[in-house]
Amino acid sequence: MGLINSILTWVMKKRIHQMELFMKYPHEVQDELFKKLIYSARYTEFGLQYDFSSIQTYEQFRERVPVHTYEKIFPFIERLMRGEQNILWPTEIKWFSKSSGTTNARSKFIPVSQEALEDCHFKGGKDLISIYVNNYPDTTLFDGKGLAVGGSHQLNDFDPSASSYYGDVSAVIMQNLPQWAQFIRTPSLETALMGNWEEKIEKLARETARDNVTNIAGVPTWTILLIQKIVELEGKNNILEVWPNLEAFFHGAVSFTPYRNLFKSLIPSDRMRYWEIYNASEGFFGIQDQRDSEEMLLMLDYGIFYEFIPVSELDNENPRAVPLGEVQLNTNYAMLISTNAGLWRYSIGDTIKFTSLAPYRIRISGRTKHFINAFGEELIVENADAAIARACDQTGAIIENFTAAPIYLDHGKKGGHEWLIEFKVKPSSLEQFTYILDKTLREINSDYDAKRTHDLALIEPRVHCVEEGTFYNWMKNRGKLGGQNKVPRLSNSREYVEDILKMMAEVER
Repeated sequence: MGLINSILTWVMKKRIHQMELFMKYPHEVQDELFKKLIYSARYTEFGLQYDFSSIQTYEQFRERVPVHTYEKIFPFIERLMRGEQNILWPTEIKWFSKSSGTTNARSKFIPVSQEALEDCHFKGGKDLISIYVNNYPDTTLFDGKGLAVGGSHQLNDFDPSASSYYGDVSAVIMQNLPQWAQFIRTPSLETALMGNWEEKIEKLARETARDNVTNIAGVPTWTILLIQKIVELEGKNNILEVWPNLEAFFHGAVSFTPYRNLFKSLIPSDRMRYWEIYNASEGFFGIQDQRDSEEMLLMLDYGIFYEFIPVSELDNENPRAVPLGEVQLNTNYAMLISTNAGLWRYSIGDTIKFTSLAPYRIRISGRTKHFINAFGEELIVENADAAIARACDQTGAIIENFTAAPIYLDHGKKGGHEWLIEFKVKPSSLEQFTYILDKTLREINSDYDAKRTHDLALIEPRVHCVEEGTFYNWMKNRGKLGGQNKVPRLSNSREYVEDILKMMAEVER
């Protein structure tokens, strides 16, 4: 183990004791943070509008400040983007993270304060390494470099003074990293922040193939494309022939379950470790803290105050949120955040379940708008990922991507679900794959099962095996290559499925 690796490993492990404090006193940490946020923003325009100065308790905050979707808070953000300040947060906002906007055709711009960078995003990155090192004290992570597959940024063209920027959250973070962090990462900042994804992946591949890469951080979809490109350019059988010391992939943004087998085929090593994180444009929320686990520790001291709305109440006119101390195990919650960048009671669109209350550990279960409930089946992304994974395991398939949508009732015909799946390795039998997919969904989702019983409301799923490259080309057509962009897994409308089918038909002609 090298000297630098030994020093950095020791430094990173010191943070564990601070984490143990919020694990032991979670409610006290969140209560103190809540008061600090309210106090800091009391003289902002938002704080004056809701009289933050007189808020003494969480109950007052909940009653006084409404839940905000992006559409509701956008008028404030738009003014920030045009150069106004002290609107949502007292310190200057110079950066905005541009969301992929998968729940909306319009991109979303999330304010990023200096406090959010330092106390949330950077802290999350350091804590990820601290937790990993604590689990694997013999790691040689720092003997090589970390590869970050990120997005790009640009000048904010909404601001006449041209003094602010927006871009993928990964690009915002990389541009602002301290020098010591730049030293242990690859590729060069110039390459990492390139805008044209197709040119970028070629240059990424050529530049990083010569480095001693020990770890990768990124979205599974785009990381796979990069690994495949490097293997192709280098004429190798797998990536370990290029990076023999590769030991960890830190992944987030989409469920890793459907991609696990594909990664194992590209990285054939029992030593390879896959570590999940929960970060987004709005903040850094969770980190896997145990080996061989699918749970993440909810990070409670990142300048984020959490609330949770039971998904069963989302259709109510005034759904009631609960604080951390009132959550229950295995209940599907929509997550609300109030942050040190000025998001107040903001619904990020994700749904989570608590798997532990001491400490608070979570699993991402889906999106508030990414589900299929056309017939009362309440199919969520978590269900889809589990069923796809089992069908792959039992038929020898490996997938690249998928999406699904309802088949609506028509002229006496029963409804169903239509799946478009791109396979890296096709199943031994598509009919068997479909059967296992359907059977698994029935086992893990009682609402789906009830509608499928005797084909009562749903017939067996219709599964299309689409050509390799279909989803890449579709995302390219939408201007959604690279960065934090991801294929929407489920939709309650047929918008995405019809768009892909139309594209496929045009190619065939």
